Amino acid sequence: MQENEINQYKEALKISKEKMQQCQKALGFSSCLKCSKILECEIRDLYVKDAYTFLNGGEQESGFDF
Repeated sequence: MQENEINQYKEALKISKEKMQQCQKALGFSSCLKCSKILECEIRDLYVKDAYTFLNGGEQESGFDF
């Protein structure tokens, strides 16, 4: 994997994390676990997807590469 791909996944993760944290702050929560909409939240779902993609180096079907 090339460095620009890694940076792309890292940037997507950073943006989705910021959006999730903004939502938590707006709702007065320190964690999504306190929110009643956790299971249907598009913001959190995107963050989880971006985190998974970043940890897997862009591979959707592989295991984590630590």
